[in-house]
Amino acid sequence: MITLFSTPRPFRGPFDIIQRNAIKSWINTCPDCNIILFEDEERTTSAVAQELGIECVTDANCDEFGTPLFDDVVKKTLKLSNSKIIIQINTDIILTDSFLGAINKVLDIMKGKPFFMSGRRWDLDVVDQLDFNDNWQEKIIEKAHSEGKLHALSGMDYWVLPANIPFIIPSFIVGRPGMDSWLVYKSRSLKIPVIDSTAVVDIIHQNHNYPQKKKYFFEIEKKRNVELSGGIMNMFTLREASLVLTEKGLENPKFPRIIFSKLALFYPWRFLLLIKRKIRYLIG
Repeated sequence: MITLFSTPRPFRGPFDIIQRNAIKSWINTCPDCNIILFEDEERTTSAVAQELGIECVTDANCDEFGTPLFDDVVKKTLKLSNSKIIIQINTDIILTDSFLGAINKVLDIMKGKPFFMSGRRWDLDVVDQLDFNDNWQEKIIEKAHSEGKLHALSGMDYWVLPANIPFIIPSFIVGRPGMDSWLVYKSRSLKIPVIDSTAVVDIIHQNHNYPQKKKYFFEIEKKRNVELSGGIMNMFTLREASLVLTEKGLENPKFPRIIFSKLALFYPWRFLLLIKRKIRYLIG
């Protein structure tokens, strides 16, 4: 069995539609998967979870601002699951059948060896509840490819991990920058294959605003995550993926990405990227 877990925003306003669309797509495309949600700060998730017949954890450890801590979320997920694979996924992401198909393909290739898998998303405006009874996958994929936009390599809205994670996860603050990029770095540093599945997986991100960025503590939590990761030099993206999943199987990244992949852990190269990021930050 595979377990999906997520930390939703409160089911209010547009996020009620967005998150219901996402979760219902998980139920439809992964009917045998275990789905675990974690209660939001307004405590709206448990009622939705009960309505949809899925599990909700209400006692995750949080920081002083009420934001869940990722290490405890993972710990509680593992305690509730006997799955060999766990998947963190954001609750604005619509899944299609290609997602589970890609995971099964990688599991067959890796034969029990650890890996970290993620992929880019299609950004799309979705304002209505999806009808899951009328060729919904074909319609949403066609719309995403024609009207949507493929996100940059930094957009990693799902992380596929082995349940026996071979490293200790810091107490990252959920939903703040740093978690996904550190996981890529840590996997690469331990020679665990990082797989970019974008070429064969269609996932759709439902566009929305980001009200949490307006909260006074957002920058505080963001800074903490960067510090927990060991600094910007330890924050990678899919640009540093070591393998790419295609219809043929796992392949090395093509030029020029193969250069970024090969140089990912080379200190002088990482230092140059650090300078570039700092300049970009100062420019705004």
